[in-house]
Amino acid sequence: MTRLTTDNPCAACPAHARLEQMGIKMDRYDRIVALAGNPNTGKSTLFNALTGLKQHTGNWPGKTVTRAEGGYQFNGVKYKLVDLPGAYSLLSTSQDEEVARDFLLFGQPDCTIVVTDATALERNLNLVLQVLEITDKVVVAVNLIDEARRKGIEVDTRTLSRDLGVPAVPIVARSGEGIITLLSTVADVIEGRIITHPRRVEGTPAFQQAIQELTPLIEQLAPGIPNARWLAIRLLEGDTRVQRAIRSGDLADIVARQRAAEDRLSVTAAIMGRQ
Repeated sequence: MTRLTTDNPCAACPAHARLEQMGIKMDRYDRIVALAGNPNTGKSTLFNALTGLKQHTGNWPGKTVTRAEGGYQFNGVKYKLVDLPGAYSLLSTSQDEEVARDFLLFGQPDCTIVVTDATALERNLNLVLQVLEITDKVVVAVNLIDEARRKGIEVDTRTLSRDLGVPAVPIVARSGEGIITLLSTVADVIEGRIITHPRRVEGTPAFQQAIQELTPLIEQLAPGIPNARWLAIRLLEGDTRVQRAIRSGDLADIVARQRAAEDRLSVTAAIMGRQ
């Protein structure tokens, strides 16, 4: 069904510059998919099912948090799969959850699969909704659907997809049920064949007004920063770490480093194009 490939895609894509700074090498892949989820949802089982034994483990740069990555091919396209640390929230100060949040914010994967447990779906939706605040390119994998059936739990993934504004696909990672549909859906979201409309916090009119005023100010402080709206929400919620990052100029530094890497890659691409 899936296999790791060793061909050479376009390694000079500017979108991959920040990924390489985060320790993710894209020299043999066309797309990158992040795998997120609460602990004990079967996320690692899905990762193993897709990548087989073709995996690499190591630590995130500057962190003791383990990173697992592998690859698969689907319909001729090569995907790198990055298994993010299990997280209950993206708002915690734990290293694991900080790594997951920063990768989604600044790594900007082409798509994020959020693995949920069909037998405890409500508990998992907190993380799903937080991921939807950061990125449009999300597919929810409703895992352990067989266990839900055995317990008499019915999960209406069509209604769930409508309510969340992103595809929800029922799967059984350990048996492979629904995996092909999941991979096809991920490909369709990445290529724009499925348009998502993620459910996001609206809040009161005063909250919305504050977001509208803060977002351009953050973009002005750090031009090109991704997910300025999410950072504005964190500021309103009193996140001291985001406040420090803005005051110290760290956010601007992230964008500057990303742009410098993109400029180097663009020059390399131009030179190669003239040869």
